[in-house]
Amino acid sequence: MRYSANKAAASSYSPPSYSTPSSNSVGYQNSYTKKNGTYVDGSYHTKKNETNTDNYSTKPNLNPFKGIFGKRAKDYSAEAQNYGKGYEIHKGLFGGQYYRNEQGKKIYVPKR
Repeated sequence: MRYSANKAAASSYSPPSYSTPSSNSVGYQNSYTKKNGTYVDGSYHTKKNETNTDNYSTKPNLNPFKGIFGKRAKDYSAEAQNYGKGYEIHKGLFGGQYYRNEQGKKIYVPKR
């Protein structure tokens, strides 16, 4: 009984109408296991391009699969200047910008 009620609720759900990337700009990342044994669920994401303005993680875009709004600043916005403040910003092979945190991990930031 509980399952059929959930199934009915899920099938009647329609996401709010916000602007989202077109379906041809969306890809699916299959589930995988990291070298350290951590399992990562599959997920939908926007395909790589030269900007983050169409990414689900960018303000004010809505991720229609999770129903949450992005929080990252848009490339070249005034807010993007605060990301990585105090660190040397590097440019990756494909144009992404990042800094290395205290553990040496690359932290990608919106383009400045």
